[in-house]
Amino acid sequence: MEKVILDGKQVSQDIRKKLADRVETLKNEYEITPCLATILVGEDPSSETYVRMKGNACEKLGIKSEKIHLSADIDTEELLNTIERLNNDASVHGILLQHPVPSHIDERKAFESIAIEKDVDGVTSTGYGQTAFGFGKYPSCTPAAIMEILHYYGISAEGKNAVVVGRSPILGKPVSALLLNENATVTTCHSHTKDLPAVLSSADIVVAAIGKPQYIRGEWLKEGVVVLDAGYNKGNIGDVDYDSCYQQASAITPVPGGVGPVTISMLLKHTVDAAEESK
Repeated sequence: MEKVILDGKQVSQDIRKKLADRVETLKNEYEITPCLATILVGEDPSSETYVRMKGNACEKLGIKSEKIHLSADIDTEELLNTIERLNNDASVHGILLQHPVPSHIDERKAFESIAIEKDVDGVTSTGYGQTAFGFGKYPSCTPAAIMEILHYYGISAEGKNAVVVGRSPILGKPVSALLLNENATVTTCHSHTKDLPAVLSSADIVVAAIGKPQYIRGEWLKEGVVVLDAGYNKGNIGDVDYDSCYQQASAITPVPGGVGPVTISMLLKHTVDAAEESK
């Protein structure tokens, strides 16, 4: 059986090449520079790294990156005021609040305060609802990346049995909705699912988003399955056991270099989309 490595770096490069032309058009014809504002609260090292990576990706494409670093001891109201200022700033097209925020802050309330037209990371309940109904402009970026990889490699979800392992509001649930919208038959599994290997055994497409390193085993999967690993654990390890799943799969994403690079590219794409909407 021929194996296809679903190369996220290649998909990402293709997206960014197309975006570069669109950014130039916005600047030259409309005098609009797409702008993504990132908000970091506190001193979490991983979050600082993620924000820096996103900022660097923006700058390489000519997208303005406005970085706002707030003290860990601010309260929810101060964060809401910052978001409201960005909502009202016409030069800002996308707003990203880096997760997680300190525990004393109402994170959900902060997410919900982001204007829907600037919710390029797909974190609001309105954005999720629009995604589920099939007309959301900016789905959560990792689910959007998973669908982009399938489209790039010409893998149709229609009529397929898709099993999503994980039900987080920004990954498992929205990717289940996106697959359903493309006519897959979707099963969403989680920590209370009984006999997960039996459920996975009939899957044509598996999306791993459970947050447990090397959890999904190849012996649970049928031959020819498409495996999309959205997990990212310590040591650059995904949620599937790559070697055993590779043996069964017709197509599989590596970790790193699979879903991750495309996730950042989808954030950039949504920011450019939002800038074009503002013309």
